[in-house]
Amino acid sequence: MKFGVEFVPYLRLDTMVALAKEVEQLGFQQIWVCDHYHNRYVHSVLAQLALNTRRVQLGPGVTNPYLTHPAVTAAAVATLNELSHGRALLGMSSGDPFFLETVGVKQTKPVTSVREAIHIIRGLLAGEKVEFEGECFTCRGARLRFRPGNHIPIYVGGRRERMLRLAGEVADGALINASHPVDIEDAVKSIKEGLRRGGRTQTDFDYVAYLAVSIDSDEKKARDAARGVVAFVASSAPEESLAHRSISAEDVEVVRRYLRRGDLAKAREAVTDEMLEEFSVCGGVDILVNRVEELKKIGVTTVVIGSPIGPEPLQSLKLVAKRAPDLSG
Repeated sequence: MKFGVEFVPYLRLDTMVALAKEVEQLGFQQIWVCDHYHNRYVHSVLAQLALNTRRVQLGPGVTNPYLTHPAVTAAAVATLNELSHGRALLGMSSGDPFFLETVGVKQTKPVTSVREAIHIIRGLLAGEKVEFEGECFTCRGARLRFRPGNHIPIYVGGRRERMLRLAGEVADGALINASHPVDIEDAVKSIKEGLRRGGRTQTDFDYVAYLAVSIDSDEKKARDAARGVVAFVASSAPEESLAHRSISAEDVEVVRRYLRRGDLAKAREAVTDEMLEEFSVCGGVDILVNRVEELKKIGVTTVVIGSPIGPEPLQSLKLVAKRAPDLSG
């Protein structure tokens, strides 16, 4: 089992650089930086992290093809790979429709968009001249004038069945955006179906559980810290992920309504205990240890400690790191 950490770049850049150094020293293998226009720009952040670390792999987790053309993403991640001396990763998905709508972008044909984006990016990273006419993107003789130097793993992030199948068909790994074992087990099944459909016998596919985590010795503090993240997770939950739960559609709609108004404080208050249980892992470190043990049995190969991490993120990561050696085998 490998472990990674998610950075959300609402933090100051110098704070993230310091945290990245600590994350590397604690032995985490991956850093994923989320990509939303309202935070600090993902590739500027990644460049600084690359220049201030030596071993940890790092990349956008995840970027989308709606706000940035795949050719630009290819150039960006190839540059990151050069800066980091071969440590770049690329996480791709279709983005959060809520945030895309705030800048007038409609999330159309999400699976097709991601599939075509990966096709273009792979070609460019391989040094090819890309001629492509798709449903969503076109390239007419596109080519990078430099090479990234080594294979850059591409991960597809998602929660829905079709996107997860796509991960199995075309990617090196999947960032499974879920925290509950039932959801993650279903996701692994969808990915394996994608592997079969793609005729792939790949045995080193990276099944990444991208968890919403909040760890603290004070359980109430941990749960309170998770409310903001869980509000967004619940608001965009697929209907199929709610089917086996006691969470009511009405409760979810209340959260969505506050988020649409931009009232995060009210959205946090509207998050129910059931939402916290289903969409996050929060409490003492033993709760996370038990969850990781469950996920190992399902076939998960990497666990990402995602936002908010905890009321005091570095202290939470130190608690996790102390237990990680027992979970890595």
